[in-house]
Amino acid sequence: LPACRDSKLCIKDLHFDEVPVRIYLPRAPSASKRRGVIFFHGGCGMFGSIRSYERICQYIARKSDSVVVSVGYHLSPEHNYPAQTLDCLTATVHFLKTAENYGVDPDRIIVCGDSAGGTYTASVCQELVNRQDIPKICAQVLIYPFLQALNFSLPSHQKNAFTAFLSRERAVHFILKYLKKDCSMKEAVLAGSHVPESINLKYRKWINPDLIPEKFKLSYKPPLPALFLPHVHEETKELFETRFSPLLAEDAVVCRLPDTCMITCEHDVLRDDGLLYKRRLEDNNVKVTWYHMEEGFH
Repeated sequence: LPACRDSKLCIKDLHFDEVPVRIYLPRAPSASKRRGVIFFHGGCGMFGSIRSYERICQYIARKSDSVVVSVGYHLSPEHNYPAQTLDCLTATVHFLKTAENYGVDPDRIIVCGDSAGGTYTASVCQELVNRQDIPKICAQVLIYPFLQALNFSLPSHQKNAFTAFLSRERAVHFILKYLKKDCSMKEAVLAGSHVPESINLKYRKWINPDLIPEKFKLSYKPPLPALFLPHVHEETKELFETRFSPLLAEDAVVCRLPDTCMITCEHDVLRDDGLLYKRRLEDNNVKVTWYHMEEGFH
């Protein structure tokens, strides 16, 4: 349903360096510069829009008295990966440079996103850690983010394999569709046949069921080792890029990330992505606020 225009907000459709955005500005005067919130919507990089997230962006702007920028990044398959991440990065940099034009304190800008939008949030924050020419992002909010494509047999994948809306199989199907790959590789990726042993060994320190708290592993069964298939690995190399799987970023990057709010849901195949990233951030002395929705689903 289309959202009713909120009389307390001034809403503008603009372009930030050719990336469509919608800005929600509180009409009430403010004694000081406001916070800014950059929002990346979910939808596997193929669905969703500024319009479909109108209600939540209005709500954030109204309740937090912040200027919200909703980013309408270009979708796959018309625009190839990584166009989506690059659009989000472009819009973020533009807003960081021009925040004061919208009554925003450039040192109080938060980046936020749900699902694939959470992926783009994590990726943008990682890509900006070394930038000295723009203000630093104040905080990142990751709402049930997708963060890694190496292991689809974690406890949350097993527990929620057949959960409505985003099943384990559908998650991988969407990943392959998003990257414009042959979906016949789905079973191989689900089994982990796309990951060579050298990569498994390298990232076991970060992607490992042993790192998940025991209370989330009550019915977990370790999967059988998968047969490595070199042709599947070759076809899916994008899955190992930190831009696609932010959980694979090195500690030198992770330790410089901003304060983080992590939201996970119990009935969600992606729950453990969030739990593993939360642990990585905490291990690197990044302040994390964690909200776990026990009855929540993706």
